[in-house]
Amino acid sequence: MNKILKSSFFSILLLIIASVSLPAQSIDSAYLSTQDQLLEEIRALRKTVDDYQHTHDVIIKRVDDLMWHTVLNDIAYVDKVRLTGPPRWKSKSEDDRFAANPLHFYCYVFIPKDVDAKKKYPLIVFPHGGIHADFSSINAHIVREFITQGYIVVAAEYRGSTGYGKSVYENIDYGGLENEDVLASRNYMIENYSIVDENRVGIVGWSHGGMIALMNILKYPEMYNCAFAGVPVSDLHNRLSSHDEEYTGYFTPKYHIGESINDNPDEYKRRSPSNYAKNLTKPLLIHTNTNDNDVYVEEVLLMIDSLKAHNRVFEYKVFENFPGGHSFDRIDAGGSTEIRYSIHKYLEKYLRPPKPFKSHKEMRKAAYRY
Repeated sequence: MNKILKSSFFSILLLIIASVSLPAQSIDSAYLSTQDQLLEEIRALRKTVDDYQHTHDVIIKRVDDLMWHTVLNDIAYVDKVRLTGPPRWKSKSEDDRFAANPLHFYCYVFIPKDVDAKKKYPLIVFPHGGIHADFSSINAHIVREFITQGYIVVAAEYRGSTGYGKSVYENIDYGGLENEDVLASRNYMIENYSIVDENRVGIVGWSHGGMIALMNILKYPEMYNCAFAGVPVSDLHNRLSSHDEEYTGYFTPKYHIGESINDNPDEYKRRSPSNYAKNLTKPLLIHTNTNDNDVYVEEVLLMIDSLKAHNRVFEYKVFENFPGGHSFDRIDAGGSTEIRYSIHKYLEKYLRPPKPFKSHKEMRKAAYRY
């Protein structure tokens, strides 16, 4: 049930109840009691419908967790761990006695089955995209590509991710402490797995994940050797001015930023990678596509121009109307996977995986088996 239909449904119910009028002298206590009970039932029903999507997401997440084992079982150990990141950037209520508690989040860990416990392997930090989404098995082909080359992969289900209920959903901190959740996943791997090489760590992401890749390489350059940011969210002022009210509505709830960009432009600026362009000191590759219907090319060009304005050294490519739009290099067609092959070759220069691909054909066999 979409937001408009849901709102209309409950509004009509309330109007029907409110419109029932009898002479004051004829309304007895039994009627008032019945009316109050009905109103309470409607409120409870509305809460149930509001929570339904979260319940649905939890079920889908549990099914998808099984899918990860199915699609990677031949080449990788798949695990899911629970970590903590910083406390919420602002408490949900003034009297929250636990506001300073670190937030819990889950994290996927993928380790090649043929690792040698006496050796060290490069790490890929892989934050998922979507303003509210998760690291689903739709990414399995890309993960297979990394695993086959000998990378270890960690993917944080940072605050605001779906599949973990309403409370995690409402912990969203877009452009904020979600970045530190992802950093915590990187640190966890280095501190707890002796096979991870702390001197060969890359961060890779698309869309919102590309934004997180940018924020991490710009704010914590000492933690990473390189980054790839595909069609990255880069500038919230540009983004929110070019998207509709349904999209901007993700930012203004009290549990999130609680203000519009017009009310508090500085708050949105601090959440934008373009604001940190001057900090780039590590290798970075950016891709964008002129027919991207989500992260418009103009937004990514702002990021590119900001980096150029600060004389930063980086690589980028603007693809012209490449099939697939926003997902152009993540779909499974040959042209798209050729672009992905070029991304792997870029990362290879800085992370030196033990079994780098020698050809695009070899990469496709790793991802698709044939």
